[in-house]
Amino acid sequence: MTDLTQLEAWRDALLRARYAGLRTVEVEGRRVSYATDAEMATALADLERRIAAAQSGRVSQVRIQSTKGV
Repeated sequence: MTDLTQLEAWRDALLRARYAGLRTVEVEGRRVSYATDAEMATALADLERRIAAAQSGRVSQVRIQSTKGV
Protein backbone atom coordinates (compact mmCIF):
# COMPACT_ATOMS: atom_id res chain seq x y z
CA MET A 1 0.00 0.00 0.00
CA THR A 2 1.25 3.44 -0.89
CA ASP A 3 1.12 6.14 1.75
CA LEU A 4 -0.15 9.67 1.29
CA THR A 5 3.31 11.26 1.36
CA GLN A 6 4.53 9.03 -1.45
CA LEU A 7 1.42 9.71 -3.57
CA GLU A 8 1.87 13.46 -3.12
CA ALA A 9 5.57 13.21 -4.07
CA TRP A 10 4.65 11.34 -7.27
CA ARG A 11 1.96 13.91 -8.10
CA ASP A 12 4.28 16.86 -7.50
CA ALA A 13 7.05 15.35 -9.63
CA LEU A 14 4.58 14.64 -12.43
CA LEU A 15 3.21 18.18 -12.30
CA ARG A 16 6.73 19.69 -12.40
CA ALA A 17 7.66 17.57 -15.41
CA ARG A 18 4.41 18.35 -17.21
CA TYR A 19 4.73 22.10 -16.68
CA ALA A 20 8.35 21.97 -17.87
CA GLY A 21 7.28 20.18 -21.05
CA LEU A 22 9.05 16.95 -20.14
CA ARG A 23 7.62 13.49 -20.75
CA THR A 24 9.87 11.55 -18.35
CA VAL A 25 9.48 11.61 -14.58
CA GLU A 26 11.86 10.14 -12.02
CA VAL A 27 10.89 9.71 -8.38
CA GLU A 28 12.71 7.59 -5.80
CA GLY A 29 14.82 5.95 -8.49
CA ARG A 30 11.82 4.99 -10.62
CA ARG A 31 11.63 6.47 -14.11
CA VAL A 32 8.40 6.63 -16.13
CA SER A 33 8.09 8.02 -19.65
CA TYR A 34 4.78 9.19 -21.09
CA ALA A 35 4.07 9.28 -24.83
CA THR A 36 1.49 12.07 -24.70
CA ASP A 37 0.18 14.80 -22.45
CA ALA A 38 -3.11 12.87 -22.28
CA GLU A 39 -1.29 9.96 -20.61
CA MET A 40 0.18 12.36 -18.07
CA ALA A 41 -3.24 13.88 -17.44
CA THR A 42 -4.69 10.40 -16.85
CA ALA A 43 -1.89 9.57 -14.41
CA LEU A 44 -2.45 12.85 -12.57
CA ALA A 45 -6.19 12.21 -12.31
CA ASP A 46 -5.50 8.77 -10.86
CA LEU A 47 -3.06 10.19 -8.33
CA GLU A 48 -5.52 12.92 -7.32
CA ARG A 49 -8.24 10.29 -6.83
CA ARG A 50 -5.95 8.15 -4.69
CA ILE A 51 -4.81 11.14 -2.63
CA ALA A 52 -8.41 12.22 -2.01
CA ALA A 53 -9.31 8.70 -0.91
CA ALA A 54 -6.30 8.51 1.42
CA GLN A 55 -7.12 11.90 2.96
CA SER A 56 -10.79 11.20 3.54
CA GLY A 57 -10.36 7.79 5.11
CA ARG A 58 -13.94 7.04 4.13
CA VAL A 59 -15.44 4.49 1.80
CA SER A 60 -16.48 6.24 -1.39
CA GLN A 61 -18.96 3.66 -2.63
CA VAL A 62 -21.19 1.11 -0.92
CA ARG A 63 -23.24 -1.47 -2.78
CA ILE A 64 -26.08 -3.27 -1.08
CA GLN A 65 -27.69 -6.36 -2.51
CA SER A 66 -30.56 -8.19 -0.90
CA THR A 67 -33.07 -10.90 -1.65
CA LYS A 68 -36.36 -11.96 -0.14
CA GLY A 69 -34.76 -15.22 0.90
CA VAL A 70 -37.32 -17.24 -1.00
